[in-house]
Amino acid sequence: MNESFDKILAKRFLKELSPSEQYFFLNKVDEAIYKEGYTPDEDLFYYCYFLTLKERFRSIMPYRTEGYLRYLYAEGLKDVEDSIKNYKEKIDLKRALSGRKSKKAVE
Repeated sequence: MNESFDKILAKRFLKELSPSEQYFFLNKVDEAIYKEGYTPDEDLFYYCYFLTLKERFRSIMPYRTEGYLRYLYAEGLKDVEDSIKNYKEKIDLKRALSGRKSKKAVE
């Protein structure tokens, strides 16, 4: 049952992303679960989703030459980075409470 929940959750996030962003998102999810030892849940998917949005911002960086666009870019990137930080804290806390360790820490 848990696996199907994860698939349903991932599909919800993938609908909004382009194919290259989907690939980036799924790689981040796999890395977080299998290398970092995080539990797959909604907070982890949001964390990976915001990492993907940050990558989207990086890809549009050359086009932000106008003054107002530069402001929108900076504010949008700041909001995304704040969200990444918040979700990272949440998933770190959940991992610590569950007793799971990062695969890197185990090696």
